[in-house]
Amino acid sequence: MRRIQVVATGGTIASRAGAEGRRATVLAKELLASVGPLPADAEVSARDIVTRGSYAFDTADLLALAREVRGALREGADAVVMTHGTDTMEETAFLFDLAFDDPRPIVLTGAQRPFDDRAADGPANLGDALAVAAADAARGHGPLLVFDGSAFPARGVRKSDTMSAHAFTAPGRGPALRVMDRLVTPLWQPRPSPRLPLDLDLPRLPRVDVVPVYPGADGLFIRSSLAAGAAGVVVAAVGAGNAGPELVEAVAEAVAAGHPVLICSRVHSGPVAPLYAGGGAELQRVGAVFADDLSPWQARLLLAVASAIPGRSPEELVRAWLAGENPLSGSGA
Repeated sequence: MRRIQVVATGGTIASRAGAEGRRATVLAKELLASVGPLPADAEVSARDIVTRGSYAFDTADLLALAREVRGALREGADAVVMTHGTDTMEETAFLFDLAFDDPRPIVLTGAQRPFDDRAADGPANLGDALAVAAADAARGHGPLLVFDGSAFPARGVRKSDTMSAHAFTAPGRGPALRVMDRLVTPLWQPRPSPRLPLDLDLPRLPRVDVVPVYPGADGLFIRSSLAAGAAGVVVAAVGAGNAGPELVEAVAEAVAAGHPVLICSRVHSGPVAPLYAGGGAELQRVGAVFADDLSPWQARLLLAVASAIPGRSPEELVRAWLAGENPLSGSGA
């Protein structure tokens, strides 16, 4: 019998409608009871950690959730399933991807419609997540986000619709597994990302802000972010990674002062590249790091985690991770 630990954190999957709006009140045992038959070859246990919307989480909360996963694995769980709000699930999944080097499935799921909705999608998603957690095909993929019949690797997954039950996609990548009637079908072999030696017992991650690019954007937000104590900045650039001259100037100042700057795109799909004179090419020239196809929100966590590792340059760690290399190679670690 495989041991699956369900960790409940709230979110829409645990919410009921009320006079003030939806509120997470449903606990883990009730969520499990809504699923129907559990995997026949698994022993499923459940516990509640927090019960609120993920829009209220900060990095201290994400680290606390990671510690819960670490504890469950240390206690001998063969897989961990976490119910979570969809608003920031892609960030929690990615933090787990950076932190855990373990073949056992770590699966996140949630819902777009509340628990008391006549067409609630939470029970089906949780049932699929349990099926994935119990499947041999899920081992070695790293953390997975299971939603509407698909299991997405953490890197590259994005919430792509605010209301639809088909809430998540992975632009340019696609799902790793399909789930149909609780049967799990692999679509491609695992390609786990490198791990970073993050200390999960930190109180929180260093501050990293996301700065948007738009017509007329200047360097105000970058300079203000660094003045507020940010370790670095992620620029949500236009197109393939471009920004106007005033913002490029602020990026140059930040890099010269020792603050790494990552370049992503505000476009939903596709990588960034330093192609355009005065835009992306100039950002590369002044030392910014182009973050492939990471969303600004996942890149923010990558830079924050890299900035939390003592004794190494955050920029070097980020560049190594993006290249698919062991970020600690040559460090003696």
